[in-house]
Amino acid sequence: MQIAAGTAWPSREALTRVGVPRVRTALDIALWAGMALWLVASAYTADVFHGWSVVLPVLGLLCFVAAVVALRRWAVARRLLPSLAVLALMVLLGSGAHWAGAEATGALLWILSCVIALDRLPLAPGVGVWAVVFAVVLLTDTGKPLDVVITMSAVLLGGYTLRLDAQARGAGFRMLAQERAARAAEAESAALAERARIAREIHDVLAHSLSAQLVHLEAARLQIEGGYDREQVLRRVVEARSMARQGLAETRQALSALRGQLVPVEDYLRELAADGVRTEILGEPRLLPAEASQAVRRVAQEALTNARKHAPGADVTMRLEYARDAVTLEIRDDGTHAPGTELGASGSGYGLLGMRERAELLGGSLQAGPAASVGGGGGGTGGAPYGSGPPDRFEGKGFTVRLRVPV
Repeated sequence: MQIAAGTAWPSREALTRVGVPRVRTALDIALWAGMALWLVASAYTADVFHGWSVVLPVLGLLCFVAAVVALRRWAVARRLLPSLAVLALMVLLGSGAHWAGAEATGALLWILSCVIALDRLPLAPGVGVWAVVFAVVLLTDTGKPLDVVITMSAVLLGGYTLRLDAQARGAGFRMLAQERAARAAEAESAALAERARIAREIHDVLAHSLSAQLVHLEAARLQIEGGYDREQVLRRVVEARSMARQGLAETRQALSALRGQLVPVEDYLRELAADGVRTEILGEPRLLPAEASQAVRRVAQEALTNARKHAPGADVTMRLEYARDAVTLEIRDDGTHAPGTELGASGSGYGLLGMRERAELLGGSLQAGPAASVGGGGGGTGGAPYGSGPPDRFEGKGFTVRLRVPV
């Protein structure tokens, strides 16, 4: 037997009534009540208490009950010396009954003391108490030593069995508590993840819509400052209003997506594509997981908005390819925008960084940069870093955004 196993206390759950069914509690109370009646009855049937000593069995029983209650508290507090002192009092009560002539009462008190010690103390001290009582019984019993050995061996086995039963119950209760805590943590984590997803979807939709409106409103401002042209300003305002309506529709669609009501990605891309945007669908179209579908939609929105902002009038190609284990979206413009306009320099340039983070959360990748720097293989986060300024679309270089997410 290892030292740690012999000196370790039973678990707190095993020492308390935590997790014990009410029926088992009622049975235990009935058992202890029967033991108490047996102790008193055996004391009086010994016919050794007369006169004033007739109250001694009752007083002894009260002392024993008080000792049991005190031992329960000291054991839960893991106080070894007070627990041993209480057990010594129990053994002395049994010895007093034996010397007074109530040998059956004394033997029963000794047995109960051993069982309680084996059940509630660390195993080594519990076995020590049993050994002391065993020696006392051998010295005081006038019967056959073999009967004493058999009886005390049965007491040792019974006490240890009760200990194992309490330990198993305590372990089961701890596992149940841990499982409940794990489920609560999982539920909280899922709620936080869902909140983050909702916040990300709403942010992406609003950022796209407001950015597009800002493009047209900024153009209107530049036209007013450079020379009032009513038709041009009106056209920009009308386009900004159209973008606001589109943003409202996208917000509604994002809410539908959060509810799992998504239209096919290829249909959405065709609706999103405007004049000058060629859409190509490769592979066998299929329904995508919600997160992957939203990533494709948001990257398409952001890339097309950037193309309109930084390369107005450029030819744009949007290609969606379905592979066996991934889906790839590529948006490429030919970079015909002339440099030096204030409109092309507007915006923070952090939209695609957010999209890149979204892709990486899904185990995918996003490349964004001049067309020559973005290879056709995908699978990396290469390409020009996006966010430090306007994309390099000048001198016919063009700009490419490629998203790849596993599905």
